[in-house]
Amino acid sequence: MMPASPRRGKAAATPKAKTAPGTATSPIVPPQAIAGRTLVLVIAIMTFLAGFTIAVVSVIDQAADAWASDIGREVTIEVRPLDGVAIDAEVEKAVALAQEFPGVSGARGLSDDETQRLLEPWLGPGADLSALPVPRLVVVSIDDATAFDAKALAEAVGHQIRGGSVDDHALWIDRLSAMASSMVFAGIGLMMLMLVALVLSVVFATRAAMAGNRDVIEVLHFCGAEDGFIAGQFQRRFLLFGIEGGAIGGALALLAMAAAALAVGGSAGRPGADQIEALFGRFDLPGAAYGLVLALVVAVALLTALTSRLAVRRSLSALD
Repeated sequence: MMPASPRRGKAAATPKAKTAPGTATSPIVPPQAIAGRTLVLVIAIMTFLAGFTIAVVSVIDQAADAWASDIGREVTIEVRPLDGVAIDAEVEKAVALAQEFPGVSGARGLSDDETQRLLEPWLGPGADLSALPVPRLVVVSIDDATAFDAKALAEAVGHQIRGGSVDDHALWIDRLSAMASSMVFAGIGLMMLMLVALVLSVVFATRAAMAGNRDVIEVLHFCGAEDGFIAGQFQRRFLLFGIEGGAIGGALALLAMAAAALAVGGSAGRPGADQIEALFGRFDLPGAAYGLVLALVVAVALLTALTSRLAVRRSLSALD
């Protein structure tokens, strides 16, 4: 009896099947052996959610920067009414004082009508402000933030303007920055969860594909086929799935943001439209967001292929 030939080592050359001319070779990982459409759909959904998260976070971050920039270009002098003090004269003094500071492009006191419009959401229309101790406001516009010294203005107002104080809106800027940072971290966290779910989906799909082709894979493995060769077959197939699903999901994410921008732009004059534009501006997607979504599509395709390869090699190592 002839002794059984030992299994060739890993260094042995990968066997190549000989086929007759004109006969198509059957791939180790045939597409019909994998629930390809389902996997592509899962990848597309995960990419869409991640891409949409990138777009939304980018819009919010851009809006927060715009808010902070707008707020930082103005400071407010508040003149409180005091007994025996002519508040109109103090307002004029505050305007003249603010205009003397470097970096200030102008200053003006708000009229009674403007003050009434500011308080209308809380006091209602037609409120009589003369019977209320309502402070007068002086809006100071800044054209050179590097030359302007808010602390010096506050000290001067405190010494020279009776009932006067300065609000440089630093608290609001800090809150906006904190909110934008929170949104960015939340978006990163959501993206990480989506990518983890994508990796798990690819692992399960890879194992299902190996189970459907177990006999072929075991024969190749024990005949001396390199693990890298077998894993490469899966990697190429899943790379195509990743490219297809990632491209679909990324395109849908960009289309969703474009549709949102058109919807906001086309709702001008409708109830709530002014508030939305005040919060998010024109809802324009920053150019960097497009680059991030495209990078996400590439990353999803590579992650899909790499996950499949690692899952196959781990399964093959268990056969030894």
